[in-house]
Amino acid sequence: MPVPLYQAKAEFFRMLGHPVRIRVLELLQAGPMPVRDLLADIDIEPSSLSQQLAQLRRSGLVTATREGSTVVYALAGADVAELLRTARRILTEMIQDQGVLLAELRAAD
Repeated sequence: MPVPLYQAKAEFFRMLGHPVRIRVLELLQAGPMPVRDLLADIDIEPSSLSQQLAQLRRSGLVTATREGSTVVYALAGADVAELLRTARRILTEMIQDQGVLLAELRAAD
């Protein structure tokens, strides 16, 4: 029996629910990067980064290519970058709404 769409979406967002995976996706928006550059930008042990990259690869969000002894990661498609931009817009709106509420609360004192 196929998985219901809402369940597949929940599993997708659960897979994204790790700060390192989100940071990797953010960094890869600028273009393909070798693992050493990802390690330089993310304060994490190499083995932990490797585990997170494997999750992203299995999910199909990133691709990995070998250039000599270097593995270079890239976003699998433009939709991933668009998802991150959309999340940023949603968070910006949420924070702005919270700021308005905070101002109203302070004015009420």
